[in-house]
Amino acid sequence: MGEREVAERVKKALKSVIDPEVGMNIVDMGMIKEIKVEGRKATIFMELTVPAFFCPLAHYLVAQVQAKAKSLEEIDEAEVVLLR
Repeated sequence: MGEREVAERVKKALKSVIDPEVGMNIVDMGMIKEIKVEGRKATIFMELTVPAFFCPLAHYLVAQVQAKAKSLEEIDEAEVVLLR
């Protein structure tokens, strides 16, 4: 499976991450801006709806994104880059 296909699988997996403040998944909210896969590492570029400093759930969401990405057999490492 190519890196583009794996990135799509990561994106699909991230649809199960729900922002508890809004009750919607973070993909449909537009928080996931880009997913890059290199080998067995996924780098997920995520933009919070409010700056991370003001978002009490920022650490929770980052941990959820990493866990969901690493739950795929093709991914061993997941990095989340906060854009805001």
